[in-house]
Amino acid sequence: MADIRVAVAGASGRMGRMLIEAALGAEGIVLGAAFDRPGAPFIGRDAGEMAGAATGIAITDDAHAAIAAADCVIDFTRPEGTLQHLALARELGKAMVIGTTGFDADGKAAIAEAARSIPVVFAPNMAVGVNAVFKVLEVAARILSEGYDVEVIEAHHRFKVDAPSGTALRMGEVVARELGRDLDACAIYGREGHTGERKPETIGFSTIRGGDVVGDHTVLFAGIGERIEITHKSGSRMPYALGSLRAARFLQGRDSGLFDMQDVLGLR
Repeated sequence: MADIRVAVAGASGRMGRMLIEAALGAEGIVLGAAFDRPGAPFIGRDAGEMAGAATGIAITDDAHAAIAAADCVIDFTRPEGTLQHLALARELGKAMVIGTTGFDADGKAAIAEAARSIPVVFAPNMAVGVNAVFKVLEVAARILSEGYDVEVIEAHHRFKVDAPSGTALRMGEVVARELGRDLDACAIYGREGHTGERKPETIGFSTIRGGDVVGDHTVLFAGIGERIEITHKSGSRMPYALGSLRAARFLQGRDSGLFDMQDVLGLR
């Protein structure tokens, strides 16, 4: 199959730079464009500068032109920006990989609607290892369905703007589904003061923000006399970038549809 030309959104940011580095070394992937919001610090500079490679592609603030120059847009920016880029991708008939988190119900509905016209991979975490953990959690939740309290603990860097993380929420959703619970009804996002005894049907979330933590996630099944912890720790953003490129390859040749990394990895 022909090489896939990708356009990287948020190219000046930490994840954008990692995506560019990964794309430059990936088989079957070509960096078609890199773009960012007007006023971003690297507008006009070579997209490969931070990776120590000259690409001949300047980071632009013209999102329309950047998306038009590619087959697939990869976006890890913020919900409001991602939805603007999604509208352009839909207008131009381009595939899109969305790693942005923090969407509200309307944002998620907009993504689902766009996927009726273009192919979209939308996942809270693109790392292959994290998606393997999602599958492990399905099995663990079925086995530990009685007598175990469930808590989800996550840690990220000080710059992350949403909490709990999309990955933590997906972990909670996976466990809740296997236990026959509605996460919206049973989730506890904070405890303070006199809370009373823990209700066994709840799923708790704890959030840590600080320093440069890339992303740590643990699901704790706490029983009487034992604890089972299923943990994933990210040492860099490269796993997210590599998973995103895998998602872009998955979308090649598809006309429309909404997919996630479980589809990309054949874990359904």
